[in-house]
Amino acid sequence: MESAPSNGDRHETETEGLDRNWNELLQELRVTQTGVQILAGFLLTLPFQQRFSDLDDAQRTAYLVSLSFAVLATALLVAPVSAHRVLFRRGAKRQLVSFADKAAMSGLGALAGSIVSATFLIFDVVLGRTQGITAAGVATVLFAVNWVVLPLVLRARLPQSD
Repeated sequence: MESAPSNGDRHETETEGLDRNWNELLQELRVTQTGVQILAGFLLTLPFQQRFSDLDDAQRTAYLVSLSFAVLATALLVAPVSAHRVLFRRGAKRQLVSFADKAAMSGLGALAGSIVSATFLIFDVVLGRTQGITAAGVATVLFAVNWVVLPLVLRARLPQSD
């Protein structure tokens, strides 16, 4: 069996590394799947509320954007489970981990899009358009900094691997 590149003090085979990567990814997906499913469920109930008909065109658009992103996030964050079922016992762990990583990253982007548009909608309805735009901008910056910029800064500070 071929050895995987050393990751710090880890001495594991490629298969062991892929298994560890898969298990770590599943743990991350469990956290995000719950949140996105709650958000999507909440969004699905909104059109049945009395005041929904009072929304203006921009608010309805924000609602539909938020719901669309939530549905997309749900599909992407659950996709690794489906792929695992399809690829089970096919010796395709490397392809599965690679696919799941891309689906999870895309799903996180969709989740951020859903939350940003929902933030706009809620602030717009409660406080007004300017506050809605401001809140959506702040949410966008929070996601960009915490989900992209800081992880990239941390990665850049790591020693270069072979």
